[in-house]
Amino acid sequence: MRKAGLSTPNRSLSRGLQILRAFRPGVEILSNGELAEQTGLPRATVSRLTQTLQHEGMLEYDAVRRAYRLGVPVLGWAFSLRSSSTVLHQASALMENLARRARINVGIAVADGDDMVYLESIRLSSRKSVRTVMPGQRIPMETTSLGRAWLATLPTQQVLDHYARFRLRHPDHWPLVRQGIEDAIRHVHAQGYCIASWLPNVVAVGAPVLMANGPVYALNASMTTEESGERFARRVSAPLLDLAETLSKRCG
Repeated sequence: MRKAGLSTPNRSLSRGLQILRAFRPGVEILSNGELAEQTGLPRATVSRLTQTLQHEGMLEYDAVRRAYRLGVPVLGWAFSLRSSSTVLHQASALMENLARRARINVGIAVADGDDMVYLESIRLSSRKSVRTVMPGQRIPMETTSLGRAWLATLPTQQVLDHYARFRLRHPDHWPLVRQGIEDAIRHVHAQGYCIASWLPNVVAVGAPVLMANGPVYALNASMTTEESGERFARRVSAPLLDLAETLSKRCG
């Protein structure tokens, strides 16, 4: 039975958005066949949708490669999101202040499916990293401090729902990954933050930012270092938690 006040989702719109979401970083161009494979939609349906999206400017057609790439208006949406975000307006200066004081990298992200998406990353670590982080960049939820901090805010059943999909990503190491998530969740519940090191010699501390209205955000502090996660956390966890609390109060 449908809940009062809720309309049935528009199927065509939902499918069109599936097409757009198939374009991920590193995927410049996709044919109708590739889109059908990625989305699970019938090829005839994909063909109709891509023609409509091309007509509206959301996709561009490459006649030589007989495939589609994202259109410029999609980039405009991203700019609109960033420029209109109250949280980002409040967070950017505070993040930069912490990054300069501690000579670390500070990032903020939100969840999208089973990934975290960076909204901003201030990279002022005293030890430069070859890794570049840009707004819009996706990182795995299950192995990062940002993702694990966000998972710690969910009801148990929702966490278990994510587990079912994480397991497919890590068929050979799932017990170890799951233990890392559960340890991080307990640490967030007890201390307000968690520690993760999903890249070599990079240590990160993550903390959720709870809002009374709106999505849960996650902050992290990171740097390339040989020091232990615990030692790094002793140095940065307090100011990171202060930043999370300030954002929650100002934007919640």
